[in-house]
Amino acid sequence: MFLEIVFTGLPIDRDEVEEALEAAFGPDGEITGAGNGMGRCHLDLEIEETVDRDVALERVRSVLAGLGVQEYASLNVSG
Repeated sequence: MFLEIVFTGLPIDRDEVEEALEAAFGPDGEITGAGNGMGRCHLDLEIEETVDRDVALERVRSVLAGLGVQEYASLNVSG
């Protein structure tokens, strides 16, 4: 599964979010891209197909909520 997380007005450094997601997913997921511009930034997260989609999305939401940035994020899922 591929997940693009787009942030608008992110109040913390994008690297903090990246590190937290990598820690939460371990070998089950990998940040494969990132970027910023025009007041937005994004992270591309590739999640192993063996991970249940709902479980993966809940894990992402939990990380974002733990960092206090869930309200700044929108999730675009494919695959």
